[in-house]
Amino acid sequence: MSERLWITDFKYDEGTILVKKTGHRIVPDLSLLQSIFTWFCFYFFAQTWRTWRRVTGHKRPTIAFYPDKPRPWYFIWPVMHVSGAKLIDDVSTADIVFQFDDSTETNNAVPQTRDGVRLVNFDCQDVSKSTVAAAFESAAGYSLTVDPTTYMGRMVEKSELNAAHDGRILEGPLDAPLAGKVYQALIDNEIEGGLVEDLRCCIVGGTPIVVFRKRRPLARRFLNENVEVLLDEPRNCYSPEEIAVIERFAAGVGLDWGGVDVLRDRVSGQIYIVDANKTDMGPPVALRLGAKLRATRRMAQAFAGAFAPKKR
Repeated sequence: MSERLWITDFKYDEGTILVKKTGHRIVPDLSLLQSIFTWFCFYFFAQTWRTWRRVTGHKRPTIAFYPDKPRPWYFIWPVMHVSGAKLIDDVSTADIVFQFDDSTETNNAVPQTRDGVRLVNFDCQDVSKSTVAAAFESAAGYSLTVDPTTYMGRMVEKSELNAAHDGRILEGPLDAPLAGKVYQALIDNEIEGGLVEDLRCCIVGGTPIVVFRKRRPLARRFLNENVEVLLDEPRNCYSPEEIAVIERFAAGVGLDWGGVDVLRDRVSGQIYIVDANKTDMGPPVALRLGAKLRATRRMAQAFAGAFAPKKR
């Protein structure tokens, strides 16, 4: 898909912007315009990196995406250019073939590829909330999911779909749970200042590389509207045992590359993986530009090391 056709990904419908691939709707308001402006500042630097790679003649490794190509607002786009990878269309000749599809459930049939190709995310076929919860329980040994018909207390109802941001808090038990929804324990991830904190963990080669501390008001905990985002290191956010849990989770869902949302309960101190995204966007809009650039460089170094190591 040509970069000139970005606008075809969206459609103005009933006062909102419809994302055709996922069905999600975006409200066109002032905050959206601010987010777009901030993103274009980062895009300018990403384009500079891309141009430099072209000028210096870097041609390896080659990378192809299947069945879709990422747009520049996906994190993999600047990362692959900073790492020196060359984007090509021919899947059959690429050094790296990346399964890229925004859908919650995907058909990851492997296309015709060359010998020795590095396949990325082809084992990750389902990132629905119930699959994520089951994989987390297997990795951590304790559960996030609750039975809404018997659970006493506050719980979260959310869509199975990827990136829906439609969670709501309910008091259990419920007489009639809704189809297409999952029900999970409410994790108390509140921090000082009336904010909640998500520890967004970026995965490369199944291993945490960087963490975005995403903070938003308690009243808007389920919306992707951060008032502050800080760049951090996995070792500062998780214990070695918790990093092992995240790695086991990534292996369980087949996630070679992507983002994992981790919440830490302030009472028990335990972590909970509540979401996984193999086509994550980023870095977050609220992150400072310098931190965006540092995060992209770290991810690019890890990407090159995991998927295109130098031959001895």
